[in-house]
Amino acid sequence: MKNLASEYMGLELKNPLVVASCGLTKTLHGVQQAAEAGAGAIVLKSLFEEQISADIDELTHQSQHSGHTEAYDYLQGFGQALGPKDYLDLVSDAKATVSVPIIASINCVTADRWTDYAAKLEEAGADALELNMSFLPNDPSISSVDVEERYFNILSAVRDKVKIPIAIKIGPYISSFSHFAEKIGNDRLAGPPFTVGWCGPGGTEKNIAWKAADALVLFNRFYRFDIDVEKRHIFGGNPYSTSEELHVSLRWISLLSGRVTCNLAATTGVHDGRDMIKQLLAGASVVQVCSTLYRNGLGQIGLILDQLEEWMDTHGFDNPADFRGQLSQINSQEPEAYERLQYIKALVGIE
Repeated sequence: MKNLASEYMGLELKNPLVVASCGLTKTLHGVQQAAEAGAGAIVLKSLFEEQISADIDELTHQSQHSGHTEAYDYLQGFGQALGPKDYLDLVSDAKATVSVPIIASINCVTADRWTDYAAKLEEAGADALELNMSFLPNDPSISSVDVEERYFNILSAVRDKVKIPIAIKIGPYISSFSHFAEKIGNDRLAGPPFTVGWCGPGGTEKNIAWKAADALVLFNRFYRFDIDVEKRHIFGGNPYSTSEELHVSLRWISLLSGRVTCNLAATTGVHDGRDMIKQLLAGASVVQVCSTLYRNGLGQIGLILDQLEEWMDTHGFDNPADFRGQLSQINSQEPEAYERLQYIKALVGIE
């Protein structure tokens, strides 16, 4: 057997396959099954920030003393300390039951009161935290500067609460993704000025300490919908990805590998061993799988890893580190092939 050991956010994984946050990881039984199937790490199903806030608000509403400032503050603190208890129990039970790293997940769009709950997840034993920032910038009154600042504010707020590694799972809808990734994915302790206010005319350039995300998870797959043209109504689209969707994250993994200090995790479109190999060649530290497990069962984990080992054996690689990032842009003799030239060739047939 090949050595598939990989490092992700400072965590030692037995292999680079991570089960993504999904319904398969919302129970202890599901976590156990994923671990037994061979997963290198497991991301628990996301807890929504609204769930945490709802718990706090419900406790406050029920109190007859909610009009009193001290009583209100106490209840706010109590709500945050309690949080959605079942999720904390899942984290602690999973850590006590399986040996692979357990990554808690929060689906969030603001840096609101819920951030105190992150510390509870750390106390419960989570090895890392994935912030699933499923924010679709569809409001025309919100500028690209506002969108990016929201991500930075959330990361900064959570950094103040925990010491465990933090991964940022985001969508591709950023106007200048390379610029954004370079800022949120690189530590800065000195050197070139860094814009406080993050970017835009209102920012101030200073040399500041900034602790980057430990990983970027690329990319979120947003809720999809379709239109029934006969009944003229909207209905839910296919919830599962396909291998054809691999190209979006594959491009950005290859462009960012070696240019950001954080790890890169590839998600959406990874369905078999070949998909995993492509992402590792592009520079991914790990891949996250979800849809293929719904379609093919948890046995697909072993099949993907077997395909990886077989390919490594054929090409003479002893471990993933031997070829990780080999086909990233920074290591390419033809870096232009990753950008406009490829597009021109496709359109006009230039050889």
